[in-house]
Amino acid sequence: MKRILIMMFAVVLFIGMAAPVYAAPNNDTYNYNFWGQSVPAPSPYELGQVMYGTDWKTGNLSSPQDLFIGSDRRIYIADTGNDRIVVLNDQFREVQVISGFENNGSKETFNKPEGVFYNGTDGHLLIADTQNKRLVELNGQGALVRVMGEPKSTLLREGFQYMPTKLVVDKAQRIYVISRGSYEGIMEFDTDGEFNGFIGTNRVKFNPVDLFWKRISTKAQREQMQLFIPLEFNNLDIDEDGFIYTTTSEEKSDRPIKRLNPSGVDILRDKGYFPPKGDIQTLEVGSAPGSSIFIDIAKDEGGMYSAMDLKRGRIFTYDKDGNLLYEFGGLGSEQGKFRTPSAIAMLGDKVLVLDKDNNRLSVFQPTRYGSLIREAVKSLYNGKTDASTASWRQVLQMNGNFEVAYIGIGKSLLKNGDNRGAMSYFKLGNNRDYYSEAFKRYRKEVVFAHFGTIVLGFALVFGLGYTAVKLAGRRMRGKHYTEIGVLKNPFYTMVHPFNGFWEMKYEQKGRLKVVVICLLLLVLFTILKRQYSGFVVNMNNPLELNSLNELKFIVLPFLLWCIANWSLTTLMDGEGKFKEIVMATGYALMPLILIYLPQTLYSNVITGSESTFYYLLDAIAYIWFIWLLFVGTMTVHQYSASKTVVTMILTLVVIGIIIFLGVLFFSMLQQMINFITSIYRELSFRF
Repeated sequence: MKRILIMMFAVVLFIGMAAPVYAAPNNDTYNYNFWGQSVPAPSPYELGQVMYGTDWKTGNLSSPQDLFIGSDRRIYIADTGNDRIVVLNDQFREVQVISGFENNGSKETFNKPEGVFYNGTDGHLLIADTQNKRLVELNGQGALVRVMGEPKSTLLREGFQYMPTKLVVDKAQRIYVISRGSYEGIMEFDTDGEFNGFIGTNRVKFNPVDLFWKRISTKAQREQMQLFIPLEFNNLDIDEDGFIYTTTSEEKSDRPIKRLNPSGVDILRDKGYFPPKGDIQTLEVGSAPGSSIFIDIAKDEGGMYSAMDLKRGRIFTYDKDGNLLYEFGGLGSEQGKFRTPSAIAMLGDKVLVLDKDNNRLSVFQPTRYGSLIREAVKSLYNGKTDASTASWRQVLQMNGNFEVAYIGIGKSLLKNGDNRGAMSYFKLGNNRDYYSEAFKRYRKEVVFAHFGTIVLGFALVFGLGYTAVKLAGRRMRGKHYTEIGVLKNPFYTMVHPFNGFWEMKYEQKGRLKVVVICLLLLVLFTILKRQYSGFVVNMNNPLELNSLNELKFIVLPFLLWCIANWSLTTLMDGEGKFKEIVMATGYALMPLILIYLPQTLYSNVITGSESTFYYLLDAIAYIWFIWLLFVGTMTVHQYSASKTVVTMILTLVVIGIIIFLGVLFFSMLQQMINFITSIYRELSFRF
């Protein structure tokens, strides 16, 4: 009993503390590293100017909802509350205010327009006249070209309400419209304004528990339940190649941003550390809990795009691979912050943000840091590798923690044929895909350069192995039985588990010293595996590696299993002693010990596409270990196979109970200490 209490106390001491909870960063500008940690970064953009309607002599804006920069570099603002479109030039001077149009001799006005688009092909302006449930197309002088009213089609569900809010036009003059409440997808109209159908429907999100109840409910009950319908798109933009960027106001989604081809298939590249979804680590409490919610998106040069987070007012910019380049902005009352951002657009390298509550337009211009990042991305996109590398090196001088810069330099070196140099930079940037490609090329170079030496080395190893086998065969010839010693017993038990565990129990060939050595070797090889495995398969943060943790996570489960199994089998007529349980469990660890070291060596000569065998070795080691543990438990306790399986499952249950009691004991002990400490402090204040 004393031994059990001591071991339970050790379990309590070894139990890890709760994992830390990460919150969205509070600093103004930051980036996320490979491990999901926010790291400070220089500001990529700074506020250039803030403009109100009175600056253009048009009167105050009122809840402006959309912003578009045309190919003519004019700025089109959907001034929703004032039922008009405000047009500015690239110097932010008023050019035109469109409040209505002539239609067959009568004056018509807009009713809460929420979207505007300039078609550079014909110079026409398209307006989503939301409350009038129509699209209005005007020419360059503001004269009416056509009105496209509510579509009529069998493709539309019964009760469908057409409320166009945002729209774009592609090179083929097809019109894509987002209608409020249209969860079927984006509406597509042909050049004549006829409705063709929906594209890019979002996937349905549902709770598995709700789905279960819906399956077993009656028809009447199902009609009363909430329907499983996809979320609607809330904004869109189109690039020069005709691909449509979209955003969705969906919580905790890994795909709030999509890039749709003309068929409606999402082709957004997702090669960054994390999906393009804004903030990575967030709390569920506070003034702005939960994940980012994007309200608008704007295409940019060089494959870049920027998205506006409504929840925290931040702008996130990504490259074509989905790497987060920079972030800036935020909510607040001061200039440079936003109250309720509604739209974002790019005017060259300037970022324009529309705030519908402050009724103002903010213009941000890149800092030296932001300009260098943009130059590096655009140069690499256009094939100018030397210019890209030069810009990335300057970025690293300003921010050495920016891992995307290392990846950018690695890409340039890879294009130039410097595979070894590219490997080092991809490793610094924690990009395993590109590292694997560079390593594959570098390995081919080494093999071609040292082919003769490599073949000779393999021949020598094969020859020595063959000679050793032949000599061992001669020594064994004529012998019908070989005595297995104490040190050889663990190896013999691996391949002959029934005989091995029998000899361990009944012929006294098991030793606790051997078990201790096995545990220490497993700890050592696990440390080596975690620290020195090849980069393509090693996902461990070097800053968090701790050799004591390896000792804890191996020795602690080992002791818990032995204690729980012994406690349980004493009540289930088990014949095994505690010492025998310890030896059987220790000997079962042998496959892990023998496989880990060659597996670690193998991982350093493979690419990512060749890592399947690495993980197969892991599976073999664990299956082999479980098989040996099963046979050892059955032999030591003299159980049947079925009873052994039940015993092993119950042992896991007992382990859970021990951990629960340990945590409870530790919590009570901590509360007692706090209580005594508070009494002592109270008495010290009084006396």
